[in-house]
Amino acid sequence: MMDIHQILKQLPHRYPILLVDRVLEVEKGKSIKALKNVTINEPFFMGHFPHHPVMPGVLILEAMAQAAALLAFETLGVTPDDKTVYYFAGIDGARFKRPVEPGDQLIMDVTLDRMKAGIFKFKGVTRVGDNIACEAELMCTMRTIA
Repeated sequence: MMDIHQILKQLPHRYPILLVDRVLEVEKGKSIKALKNVTINEPFFMGHFPHHPVMPGVLILEAMAQAAALLAFETLGVTPDDKTVYYFAGIDGARFKRPVEPGDQLIMDVTLDRMKAGIFKFKGVTRVGDNIACEAELMCTMRTIA
């Protein structure tokens, strides 16, 4: 549905913090399914942890937030410019069910619960295969910077 070239036009993130490789499905105003391939070349694996590499949970949440941003932009029918930023506003109920390791493929399913007064509320579930790796409620907001 959306390849890396289209994602790069929507998200301001770049290496090493761009955490969405492909969008598999998107239903405007409802949901998105996105993919992140996790490789041993990720820079965070050098220190987390050298003897047993595990993707930091906060980066799994960030990947879901980036997928949520893509859904928000699609829902609003906008392509953000250099003066538009999309921030985390809150995270509730984050739970980590299994470690994410090099070679895993994250499938992020994010649904839009509510959009009110510039605040977007999402539910996200990230899986590796059939197993849930992380789930959380995410709140995000779009702002214009000077």
